[in-house]
Amino acid sequence: MAADGGSFSLGLPCVFSPKSRQYLALCAQDGRLRIWNTDIKTLNQEYVPSAHLSATCTCISWGPCRKAKEGPQRKKRKSEAGQVENQVDLLALGTAAGSVIIYSTVKGALHCTLDASHSGVVNCVQWHPEDCLLYSGSDDTHIVEWDLQTGKARCKWKADRAPVTSLCVSPDGKLLLSAGHTIKMWDLETKDVYRKFTGHSTAVTTLRFATTRPPDSNGLYFLSGAAHDRLLSVWQVREDGKDKNSVVSFNLTDEPHHIDLFTSNSKEEALRLAVVCKDGQLHLFEHFLNGPCKKPLSPLCTVQMTGVEDSPIPVPLLAAALTTDTHSLLLAYGNHLQPVMERVEVNTAERHVCLTRDVHTTLSLTMETTVSKVKTPVVNAKSKVVVPGLPGHQAPVKGALGSEKRKSTDAKEMSIEERLGKIEMSSEKGVKGAPSLQTDNFAVLLVQGLESKDANILNKVFQTRKDMLIKKTVARVPLPAVLPLVEEITKRMQGHPYTAVLMVRWLKAVLMQHTSYLASLPDLVFQLGVLYHMIESRVKMFHKLTKLHGKLYLLMTQVVTSGNEVKDVDHTAKLVYEEESSDEDNASGDEGLPDEDSDNWEEDETMEDKAEEGMRMESKVTADSDIEPGNESEEE
Repeated sequence: MAADGGSFSLGLPCVFSPKSRQYLALCAQDGRLRIWNTDIKTLNQEYVPSAHLSATCTCISWGPCRKAKEGPQRKKRKSEAGQVENQVDLLALGTAAGSVIIYSTVKGALHCTLDASHSGVVNCVQWHPEDCLLYSGSDDTHIVEWDLQTGKARCKWKADRAPVTSLCVSPDGKLLLSAGHTIKMWDLETKDVYRKFTGHSTAVTTLRFATTRPPDSNGLYFLSGAAHDRLLSVWQVREDGKDKNSVVSFNLTDEPHHIDLFTSNSKEEALRLAVVCKDGQLHLFEHFLNGPCKKPLSPLCTVQMTGVEDSPIPVPLLAAALTTDTHSLLLAYGNHLQPVMERVEVNTAERHVCLTRDVHTTLSLTMETTVSKVKTPVVNAKSKVVVPGLPGHQAPVKGALGSEKRKSTDAKEMSIEERLGKIEMSSEKGVKGAPSLQTDNFAVLLVQGLESKDANILNKVFQTRKDMLIKKTVARVPLPAVLPLVEEITKRMQGHPYTAVLMVRWLKAVLMQHTSYLASLPDLVFQLGVLYHMIESRVKMFHKLTKLHGKLYLLMTQVVTSGNEVKDVDHTAKLVYEEESSDEDNASGDEGLPDEDSDNWEEDETMEDKAEEGMRMESKVTADSDIEPGNESEEE
């Protein structure tokens, strides 16, 4: 029994239709869904989602083979009345915007859109094998159960602390596997955890049930593959609950990108497994699941494809599907835009098989006529083409060119250079009466300069010094242009210091007006790393510069103060006195000093001689009194 395709993949989604393998659905780099017919090797359908560039497709899953009854009920057309019972119809696509698109291959159009439940990227979608239910896992750590009859969410629950990267529903529709930090098995009836498994150290990209046995018989197995992991692990659901670790491992050359398998229905039936790795190689395994196995199992056969050049270049395999014949395989190789489908016979007795193909001559650009719905319109010769004018243009609208009669048919037509010259002259004439640029004009110019990276426009805008004008201009800048504006400001701040002074005003206005938007960016520090390190380096020197500024300020203040004192003080002596006698002479000599109020400090020589004689007489009297202390009282 072949497992249905549909899982989360790090590469581009590429899945074969279940059972018949008649169709191959894949999403290429351009975001378009292409469905190829593997029997006639042509492009069957192509669908372009409305938001295929912003909300790219992340995962694909084919619906079960049954008559399409899902979706909101409506009155059926006569062409839809006789649909085949076991026909592949619906295709589920998870998007990066958090919505799930349901596409109908029978109608060749969008069936419905499931949204408003996930707040993150949808990593995986998985169909219920019987009921009209669909399960989706997202980066918001939740699982949503969708009812396709109503087109609404039926149930939503938190599955893990980490993003849900892979899902898988058991063949009987009673159990659900989910992968986050760990692998959990859920009871879909009660939405309770039935078992927990260790899982992988990296994000699990693939979950598949390997057997169809009931879980209480110790015969239920499932396998898991993870990113950057070259081992495909097999887990056993035991009745005693001792099943946290894997029991079997399959050895690969790289991480798995696409897995197809035939489940084992009994112990006597082997599990057939085909794994396409990231390096483009295909590994085939065949193993009987009956308990643990210590050593990792090597592939039974490895298939690789190369070109026919002198120096062969490997051709990557995109997907592989097993068939009921053990020696037959359905391969898809080349590129996602133009894959090549081929059924090949492989001798599994050889450990390594290398297929040589000329990919360039094999590529066929054929496409069914029913796919193209583009019709060429019939243009009438008398019809007029209405062309919108330039925004803000106030000149009167002229009539059509065909309605004007030329004055002279022989007149020489003006060249483009002459026309441009006339336009410049007319613009120069109207410069005097032209109004000045307003704030909204600055915002428009700023956005245009950021998109076109025109230095002249940006210089004209950034030269303004008015804080209010800068603030209003930044407030009118749309949110997608905020981050390019900050990057341009950062680039200019690294230049001349004069330019950096102007750019600081713009940076301050951006941080004040758009703080909430910048804070919502998850990798803000990484995107603004240059600005962050530049500010750190300049702030690091600010403390030292502040110390130096303080010291220089004190020094210059002292220099100015000392210069003022030198000018104000007069160093000319008011009185010069020469000492020749003892201390007592000095004390008595002070009495002979002139009054302070007298301005005449020069006396005659006769007066000086008399003063000297008086001083001598006093010194003699003093000497006599020291020799005869007894006469002191008589003299008094």
